[in-house]
Amino acid sequence: MSETPPIRPQQPAVSPAAAGCALWNLGFRPFYLLASLFSAVSVLIWAAQFSGYLPYAYLQGPAWHGHEMLFGYTIAVIAGFLLTAVRTWTNHSTPSGVPLMALAALWVCGRVLVLTPFAMTAALANAAFPVAVAVAIAIPLVRSRNVRNYFFIGLLALLGVLILAVHLALQGRFEISPLLGLQLALDVVLFIMTVMGGRVIPMFTNNGVPGTNATRNVWVEKLALGAVILLFAADLLQLPQAAIALIALICALLHGARLSLWKPWRTRAAPLVWILHAAYAWIVVYLVLRGLSSLELVSGSYATHALTVGAIGGLTLGMMTRTARGHTGRPLKTDGFELAVFLLIQGAAFIRVFGGIASSELHTVSVQVSALLWAAAFILYAIRYWPVLMRPRLDGKPG
Repeated sequence: MSETPPIRPQQPAVSPAAAGCALWNLGFRPFYLLASLFSAVSVLIWAAQFSGYLPYAYLQGPAWHGHEMLFGYTIAVIAGFLLTAVRTWTNHSTPSGVPLMALAALWVCGRVLVLTPFAMTAALANAAFPVAVAVAIAIPLVRSRNVRNYFFIGLLALLGVLILAVHLALQGRFEISPLLGLQLALDVVLFIMTVMGGRVIPMFTNNGVPGTNATRNVWVEKLALGAVILLFAADLLQLPQAAIALIALICALLHGARLSLWKPWRTRAAPLVWILHAAYAWIVVYLVLRGLSSLELVSGSYATHALTVGAIGGLTLGMMTRTARGHTGRPLKTDGFELAVFLLIQGAAFIRVFGGIASSELHTVSVQVSALLWAAAFILYAIRYWPVLMRPRLDGKPG
């Protein structure tokens, strides 16, 4: 008689560990989720107010809209990225669990407090957030003597100072224009994007599209980054507009040359790569329009939105997608959701920037359509990555 094989219990489709909540395991998880949800809602409310469908009860004017998109959305993504990247760079832990919850709570407090009459409390909470993130990444960076990335600590602290300056200006306690504070903060974010873009875009291009041979030139790198610093200095010193125009246009040439060395035309078949190139191309567009706006040839709003919608929106979504996939053990490839997100953000930027330039009569419509496309991109991202960000890594590794 043949021996009957033992009956083996059927393995569950998902292990108990993989079914748990991993939201507080690493910085990218809560901040990418919070940023995507907040961004979609905030922009829709702003568009409704701008169009006259809602009273100015939430964001009292363009300065507050800029404040929330820069000091709310953008800084949240930067925080999530750095809290994740620094752990990789140093092999030292960054906040998780309760400390990460505290950082997220501080960011949420900033978003809530701007709605209240407690102006100074809102100012302190918002300014404290990038400083707290700076402290959180400073500990592992210093312990590992990762000198190469110390500058991120200073840039985050500088953003905290600029946030406080903008709040005090809005309250009439500091005699500068709030828009100047926002412009200086945009210059800082531009520098962060150009530094990180130069580090990762050529590498991701060569890894994602073999044979592309994306290269970097030492002198182009130094001059391109130096020109961004010079632009910040020109804004800080409030140099004549002709000087700012000259710096911006030279900066555009340098960054255009930098981008060309990365061979963006060879990346069409790889959405996770071309979205980064497209976002960097918007930096060049921004710098050209910044120069033209300084010469009063176009409105400065178009330049600003080339940077905020095109460059910041595109680069953050590209990196949020890549980080979320890479740090959860998923393959670095896109599906229909990601492709739709990337196309929507590009459409939002193109319509917001060039719709009004083409015809002043299209300005209001371009703002409305762009806002809808922006919100759709971030809602799709949140829907697609909510479960990804909530669940542990597929490979069982920490993070």
